[in-house]
Amino acid sequence: MDSVEKGANTSVSNPRGRPSRGRPPKLQRNSRGGQGRGVEKPPHLAALILARGGSKGIPLKNIKHLAGVPLIGWVLRAALDSGVFQSVWVSTDHDEIENVAKQFGAQVHRRSSEASKDSSTSLDAIIEFLNYHNEVDIVGNIQATSPCLHPTDLQKVAEMIREEGYDSVFSVVRRHQFRWSEIHKGVNEVTEPLNLNPAKRPRRQDWDGELYENGSFYFAKRHLIEMGYLQGGKMAYYEMRAEHSVDIDVDIDWPIAEQRVLRFGYFGKEKLKEIKLLVCNIDGCLTNGQIYVSGDQKEIISYDVKDAIGISLLKKSGIEVRLISERACSKQTLSSLKLDCKMEVGVSDKLAVVDEWRKEMGLCWKEVAYLGNEVSDEECLKRAGLSGVPADACSAAQKAVGYICKSNGGRGAIREFAEHIFLLMEKVNNSCQK
Repeated sequence: MDSVEKGANTSVSNPRGRPSRGRPPKLQRNSRGGQGRGVEKPPHLAALILARGGSKGIPLKNIKHLAGVPLIGWVLRAALDSGVFQSVWVSTDHDEIENVAKQFGAQVHRRSSEASKDSSTSLDAIIEFLNYHNEVDIVGNIQATSPCLHPTDLQKVAEMIREEGYDSVFSVVRRHQFRWSEIHKGVNEVTEPLNLNPAKRPRRQDWDGELYENGSFYFAKRHLIEMGYLQGGKMAYYEMRAEHSVDIDVDIDWPIAEQRVLRFGYFGKEKLKEIKLLVCNIDGCLTNGQIYVSGDQKEIISYDVKDAIGISLLKKSGIEVRLISERACSKQTLSSLKLDCKMEVGVSDKLAVVDEWRKEMGLCWKEVAYLGNEVSDEECLKRAGLSGVPADACSAAQKAVGYICKSNGGRGAIREFAEHIFLLMEKVNNSCQK
């Protein structure tokens, strides 16, 4: 269970984002959270995710897919599902980021070029946002690179701001790391311990450790931000669980981050259920969508052996795999692949067929996974408990899913989606054992 602890912090940021050693001012508060407003109405709490297009490390990192979801999508999902924000915003200067933000249900503030420079600070962008949104009383600045953030964290912080009267709350994580003084080159000195006695080194279980900012979020009231502070007034920290404290910028590289997210990330309000049926579109998923015709007019298709292995692994784990196509493809050709899967071709209404299969097996939609790639797959993708598309799927299909493969259709997408299913099923089984 998440632990919430509160403590004072005298480190603040000025309008240019540089640390200041002075203690921030004590502020007078009223019922709305703004200084001197005195209006009897609930304060407007807005979530704000800053997502500039120009990333020095990874191009368009904020929308790069992490475990099949655009990076920014993980925190947007948590913010929207928390139910504590009157509005959820993404501040960006890039069209593609704007499109992804809207796809997830966020509103978009188009950041000016002045607030999008390499030298611009987060505070610059937040203040600009407030200048355009007078209705906002409290800003919850959420880091786009914290994909393991959960709605419960945001709910508890909102309560601290609204009910307990804090002016600012920021996230921290507890670490058990011994620190030593730094020795600069050419200086004849010896290092000194900063937070331990080497003669009495404590065991991890005997030491509470120390609290460090993890950058996941900073909540602050408008009047505090307008004075140039994100931390000040009546301050508190919120301690996040270590497994939820993931910052891709500094902690881990992308492949490791994906494993952490699949294990500890937030996947939505509804609990995951064990998958019993996978339905896969033939053209563009099992195959790459290309058809070859021999001299005697026979249809020839190609597929990736990795996908055949993926289907075999799913079946061995007890998951039924069935194939579907709106095209009247040759069943004889498909049978030659020896996948041993039930299939329906020439289907005009895929949703009706999949729904019939589901009922035949006595399943709810949450127990069905669907891999599609075309507009005709859209409704099945929306209904399925777990949905995916190959990397080269059409945009309508991509917008309807929870997982976008790195692999193209006919080039390993099924095997990749199968691995995704196995990881999520492990998550389901672990939660059932708790």
